[in-house]
Amino acid sequence: MPLPKLPSKPATILATQDYPTVGAVRPATKTPAAKKVAAPIIEAAIAEVAKPVRNAATKIKQVAALMVAKPAQAPAPAPVAAAPAPAAKAKPAAKGKVTPIQPVKQVEQPHPAKHKAVEVQLKSSASRAADQRGISKLFVLDTNVLMHDPSSLFRFEEHDVYLPMMTLEELDNHKKGMTEVARNARQVSRTLDALISNTDDDAIEHGILLSKLGNKDAKGRLFFQTRLQSADLPAGLPVGKADNQILAVVRSLESEQEGRPVVLVSKDINMRIKARALGLPAEDYFNDHVLEDTDLLYSGIVQLPDDFWNKHGKDMESWQESKNGYSSTFYRVTGPFIPSLLVNQFIYLEPKNGETPFYGQVKQINGKTAVLQTLRDFSHTKNNVWGVTARNREQNFALNLLMNPECDFVTLLGQAGTGKTLLALAAGLAQVLETKLYNEIIVTRVTVPVGEDIGFLPGTEEEKMSPWMGAFDDNLEVLNKSDSDGGEWGRAATQDLIRSRIKIKSLNFMRGRTFVNKFLIIDEAQNLTPKQVKTLVTRAGPGTKILCLGNIAQIDTPYLTEGSSGLTYVVDRFKGWTHSGHVTLARGERSRLADHASEVL
Repeated sequence: MPLPKLPSKPATILATQDYPTVGAVRPATKTPAAKKVAAPIIEAAIAEVAKPVRNAATKIKQVAALMVAKPAQAPAPAPVAAAPAPAAKAKPAAKGKVTPIQPVKQVEQPHPAKHKAVEVQLKSSASRAADQRGISKLFVLDTNVLMHDPSSLFRFEEHDVYLPMMTLEELDNHKKGMTEVARNARQVSRTLDALISNTDDDAIEHGILLSKLGNKDAKGRLFFQTRLQSADLPAGLPVGKADNQILAVVRSLESEQEGRPVVLVSKDINMRIKARALGLPAEDYFNDHVLEDTDLLYSGIVQLPDDFWNKHGKDMESWQESKNGYSSTFYRVTGPFIPSLLVNQFIYLEPKNGETPFYGQVKQINGKTAVLQTLRDFSHTKNNVWGVTARNREQNFALNLLMNPECDFVTLLGQAGTGKTLLALAAGLAQVLETKLYNEIIVTRVTVPVGEDIGFLPGTEEEKMSPWMGAFDDNLEVLNKSDSDGGEWGRAATQDLIRSRIKIKSLNFMRGRTFVNKFLIIDEAQNLTPKQVKTLVTRAGPGTKILCLGNIAQIDTPYLTEGSSGLTYVVDRFKGWTHSGHVTLARGERSRLADHASEVL
């Protein structure tokens, strides 16, 4: 018995709007006898439905006639139009057809993740009231704020800062060690020592100017707790605990300085909850956030309006230039949309009428005039990068940045499976082994475990880092499999050559180094603090290219958020620079399982 033939075309999956609805179901086909029986019933139903409509229309005509005949005694128009207005708009149903009931459209509510009430979440009610009245506030700092950001003393603009004695005690307890927290505690202690030097006791009592060390933005004063302040706290709270003593200081300051808002600033969530439960205003320290809403983060890509060429193509100039072995077309356009663009930002226009889409990059901006450059199509096989081609629009934009020798700093954001590591590694191999533009590839990342730490790892620095570099090993296997001409021996020789040009370095030993003609890849950069990112990016010497890869939705470092991550910091600070570029990869290309998991989990 022969097997059935497989279908030549895959089954079509209907979109959500294409599924049939209840209101659109057609009535079943009836025989002529059934039509004769059903016709009187339908006509009677239509007559009943249309009766109120005809009565309403008759009533409107009678009222209109009275108003024309006796304009002086006409009743007020509002009561007359109130009741019959909806009925007057209704039309009688056509004979023989039953009008389907239209479903009520529900108004879509804004998504809570995209429309955040940032002002309500970040500031307390007392702080918002003081902002409206224009009164300076007194901020009481918790210890974790100073250890999180050593420069937080100078981030409160015209407001005053108060340090309880318990905050200084906790700073002293955390100053020992080689961790980032210990270094920050020592830096805060040195800053406080510089502030109180050459001051008398009266100056400490009345406040020290925060602008003393040259910080012009800090216009307030620094106060220390110089005497014991007692306040009544609930009997259940332990008196010896540091957090409770700081809460007692805040309550005492509220009673002493009536009329002036006193706000506790802490990074500890439980501390803020306890303060709110006691009726004390408390808020998070949010001056380290680059963006209050990460949905506003620079994506590096903008879609042009449909009428862009009509408004900007009047006096357009175009020419061609050949650079780096590739010829590209340039356009100089002028119009109202240009000031909203940034240098090295990618632009695209995909017309819906079937015309050829336009993909370009902004190279220069001067007022309302910009120079646009067409892109190289890396989705074509002839332009493959170490056997890798772009599978979507964003990957094509990313490869244009990675293969551009004029672009020294590249940041790639995206979910898991969007191709960040594969594109970066393929571009690095092509420019190290083929074009010889760089000497070697250096890979580093933060060693922050997802779960429990497995302990110390044996071996040299490279061997200790190898378990953290599993993503690069996986991508190297994919890149090596694309070369099938040399056979097993050829692939083994190629793999040894590639391994010799890739160095894996630990982040702990980067300070003081200078990389010359290197292709530096910083993986999982979302787990870096802004200070650590600055340490890495400033390692670049002549001819070095630095890549920062990461996903700000997968932060494993404690006390780091999407808004305060070092990756968010560099994306926001480097936008618009001539020798840097950024692309947010939107579409996953790993597998259908990974794409579905990233959506539903």
